[in-house]
Amino acid sequence: MKPLKIGITGVRGIVGETLTPELIVQFAQAFGTYLDSGRILVCRDTRPSGPMVRSAVLAGLLAAGCEVIDLGICPTPTMQLAVTHLGAQGGISITAGHNPAQWNALKFVRADGLYLSTMQAEELLDVFHQGEFAKAKWNEMQTQIQTSDAVPHHLEVLKRTFDVAAIRARRFTVAVDYCNGACALLSSRWLEELGCKVLAINDDLTASFPHNPEPKRETMAQLRAVVKAGQADLGFAHDADGERLGLVTETGEVLSEEMTLALAAEIKLQRQPGVVVTNVSTTRTIETIAARHGSRVVRTPVGTAYISEALLEHQAVLGGEGNGGVALPEVHSTNDSTAAIGLILEYLAQGGQTLSEMTNKVPRYVMLKRYVALPPHLLFSALHAVRQEVEQANATESDFSDGVKLFWPDGWLHIRASNTESMIRVIAEAESRARAEELLAWAVDKL
Repeated sequence: MKPLKIGITGVRGIVGETLTPELIVQFAQAFGTYLDSGRILVCRDTRPSGPMVRSAVLAGLLAAGCEVIDLGICPTPTMQLAVTHLGAQGGISITAGHNPAQWNALKFVRADGLYLSTMQAEELLDVFHQGEFAKAKWNEMQTQIQTSDAVPHHLEVLKRTFDVAAIRARRFTVAVDYCNGACALLSSRWLEELGCKVLAINDDLTASFPHNPEPKRETMAQLRAVVKAGQADLGFAHDADGERLGLVTETGEVLSEEMTLALAAEIKLQRQPGVVVTNVSTTRTIETIAARHGSRVVRTPVGTAYISEALLEHQAVLGGEGNGGVALPEVHSTNDSTAAIGLILEYLAQGGQTLSEMTNKVPRYVMLKRYVALPPHLLFSALHAVRQEVEQANATESDFSDGVKLFWPDGWLHIRASNTESMIRVIAEAESRARAEELLAWAVDKL
């Protein structure tokens, strides 16, 4: 099985197998055509395939007559903020985010710095499949590629948003695992601005990923050791391109990726009750927190683009997903791990609490996750088979907005096709481990 995912989230695959230079050039041409050959920003993470993919993207954009500004190695949220700042019509982020190093991807951004909506992504796919691309004449092509450093503007936005003086006064010691990714260029400078003593690991942009760039419990053992050895106030783990954030408390507890948004919701809703947007796979802790602050939760299908659209539609105060992604509208309506860092440190500084004290106030449920790898042509038939079994599950409620989600008084189960890999994701959450395991086993058996 040679995975390639083409859909509303962009295009991603394994380099050297399915993500080929020819495909990359065509997608870049299609995007340039879709944006009427305007100004387009390009950035990438630190994967070994980055230079090759960048070259193919630049070739496609120039062939379509675009003006290109290359931001180099740069976090995706930084590029998204730069789109409006530099007056561009859109951007392409070359990153597979949380996927292992052999993967790469193109993520497409529109003029307001947000990912393409579902409709816009479908329009782009139509352009790609039709193959009728804009073609600049030999004497009309741009003859040079501009470069720019977008990090200073991102830092200015962060400094305007958070109480830098209060954080500096607290003099935090923080451990940070950059995973040798793009956030080493941004998060390090942000923490310096905040007066933190930083215990950095994996901050070499030329080195390979030391582990999968997904901030989950199983990838944060090294960070935990640094927190404990360095007596840090807390630890932060970044993904490859700055969208997800993992947390370790000062006691060395490695928190589930679900807790990042839960803590952000607790902080934000204390100050400003309102709507929180998250996806249908995220912990119901968000509802519990919202209820005690007189707020409500809006659920969307899985994907940052859906979160951003719902943030705007409902004028929400916070958005994010249970993968460590947090979107603060006052910074930008998209996931940004450095904004999440600012929110957490500001709250701890102003309240004089520790992260473990704050975490103990947040309700938790038992969540179990399982991934079932399947060939691409079997994904939706497998989901259809599960849907045929729904009545036998005796669920009290069901939701088919993104796969199959079933609810019971003491838990829920979600079964859906991954947006990024050829697999079915199964998530069960309940009040007890035994119940969560029971729900998970039922789903895996049906698959």
